Amino acid sequence: MIHYKTKEEVAFIKESCQIVSETLEYVAYFLKPGISTKEIDDKAESFILSKGGLPAFKGYNGFPSSLCISLNNEVVHGIPKCDLFLKEGDLVSIDCGVLKNGYFGDAAFTFLLGEVSVDNLNLCKATLASLYKGIEVSRCGMRMGDIGFSIQSFIEGECGFSVVRELVGHGIGKQLHEEPVVSNAGKRGSGQKIKSGLVIAIEPMVNFGKKEVVVLDDGWTVVTKDSSYSAHYEHTIAVFDDGVMVLSDHSGIEKACVENPFLTSVRLES
Repeated sequence: MIHYKTKEEVAFIKESCQIVSETLEYVAYFLKPGISTKEIDDKAESFILSKGGLPAFKGYNGFPSSLCISLNNEVVHGIPKCDLFLKEGDLVSIDCGVLKNGYFGDAAFTFLLGEVSVDNLNLCKATLASLYKGIEVSRCGMRMGDIGFSIQSFIEGECGFSVVRELVGHGIGKQLHEEPVVSNAGKRGSGQKIKSGLVIAIEPMVNFGKKEVVVLDDGWTVVTKDSSYSAHYEHTIAVFDDGVMVLSDHSGIEKACVENPFLTSVRLES
């Protein structure tokens, strides 16, 4: 059952999303070759707590960390480790969730560390653009399948990459994962009708190669079956009769990508 939110509830969700966005911006400034993913996670957890939030992922179904940090062919749910260090050319997907005042926020961003291949830059730009394709059709009267269709048709029809099927976006509010499922592939005009008060996290996960994925023995880390690289971007949005509100914010993250000399910007053309 979908729980449609009031604007008062959305204000709480937005506050949590703001901490998520600030956390991703904060960590972006110290991403560099040689830093461990565990150090990134520790810094993020301290930052979230300093803002009055709680790390939403830590302990969720047994997940051990505050961030999901997924590198290169890891699609999502990568576990930060003391002996896993960033290196030049990495794609670094960081997913963050925060709980504050009883409401969750969620967002993700894939960073390009140093000089990356043109193929991987194009993969990230296409994935980021597909996120906004999905947001554009998230309007009252449209259907959930329209979101998936807009993402899939752009990624697979225009860009030549592959959308992961097994991993999806989700409703969000008092629970981190609520109904409805927000698929990144779908049929136009299918699925539940979008109504005012819907709050969802849209998060395309896109592979350079084939769409198939597998889960590693740690029970969490999802990787591409063909070892191709993958990218992941996410926003939490709220839909009302008078328009769509993007509750998370990538602008500070994109600014950090420009200002950090170790990162390559994936800012889209306006």
